Amino acid sequence: MSPRRNRPRGGADKQSDAPRAEGGDRYGLERTEEWQGEEWVVRTLGGGAATKHYRCPGCDQEIPPGVPHLVAWPQYGAGVEDRRHWHKSCWNARDRRSARLQRSRNAPRY
Repeated sequence: MSPRRNRPRGGADKQSDAPRAEGGDRYGLERTEEWQGEEWVVRTLGGGAATKHYRCPGCDQEIPPGVPHLVAWPQYGAGVEDRRHWHKSCWNARDRRSARLQRSRNAPRY
């Protein structure tokens, strides 16, 4: 018995008629959420797309490469420099966390 074929039979690649979400291949789906009276764009990043070290503004801990997390930025009037990388649990608890985190003197600021 031959193994099962996982690819569809046919000649050319068939494109799906369903619209794809922006950034759906590598970066995950985007959504908007309201926080502090402002609309925020939130994008989930998988472990494969996370290639650098980031600092989570919610817990002030480092997010190492390869760890899935979220990227959030204000929807209007924001540039690339306004994007912040959050742990998913920190983003979900952002209203319960204090905004005045103290960093030690030798902690990196990225």
